[in-house]
Amino acid sequence: MAVPRNRTSNARKNSRRSHHAKVAKHFGKCSNCGKPTLSHRMCPHCGHYDAKLVDGKAE
Repeated sequence: MAVPRNRTSNARKNSRRSHHAKVAKHFGKCSNCGKPTLSHRMCPHCGHYDAKLVDGKAE
């Protein structure tokens, strides 16, 4: 089994993890009501997806 010769320093370890940061979610606008919604999902406010009523919610 391979064993590392030297300990990995904090700087090298942290720079390797520099791409692991969390990213905020990207919101789009609903085509029906204009409120922010996640992409490729039904609008939780009015129930529309791609300008069609998907959920049985009344407007």
